[in-house]
Amino acid sequence: MNIGEKVKALRNERGMTLKQLSEATGLSTGFLSQFERGITTIAVEHLATIADLFKVKINYFFEEERESEPIVRGYNQPVIHQLNNMIYKQLSRSPQDKKIAPKMIEIMPHEKRELPTTYPHQGEEFVYIIEGILTLVIEEKTYQLYHGDSAHYFSTINHNWDNETNSIVKFIVVHYPNDY
Repeated sequence: MNIGEKVKALRNERGMTLKQLSEATGLSTGFLSQFERGITTIAVEHLATIADLFKVKINYFFEEERESEPIVRGYNQPVIHQLNNMIYKQLSRSPQDKKIAPKMIEIMPHEKRELPTTYPHQGEEFVYIIEGILTLVIEEKTYQLYHGDSAHYFSTINHNWDNETNSIVKFIVVHYPNDY
């Protein structure tokens, strides 16, 4: 939730109209409306006035979203780890207590063109290609998956994936059970 949305939430909780907030702060209703919708920013001294009006500390507006929120913003996906030419990003706020673990994986292009060794592990795996061409090996068969393609298979069979192109490959993978 951005700062304007937090102001709007406080205003609505207190049953205050934009006009009333405007009168209490000396800011125009048009400006306040744009601010609440994230169209414009606000000077710190005006935000301090609003904080005083609603009897909250000014840092209330700058606090991060609580960890209990189920949303992970695209601009704030935590990198779980990097392995060789792969970057793993977490797509779940708290996968530790869930049955599935969705991740976005980015495979960078690389010089070595030998496919990685396949291996099995417990459960099921689902992949969905966002960008690029993913090479997927299941048992002895090799597939090329393109944007919008997906695959769902038991991960107890030998499998692996790689990027054999000169472009980045981005895809979502979901494991069951959660291998977080």
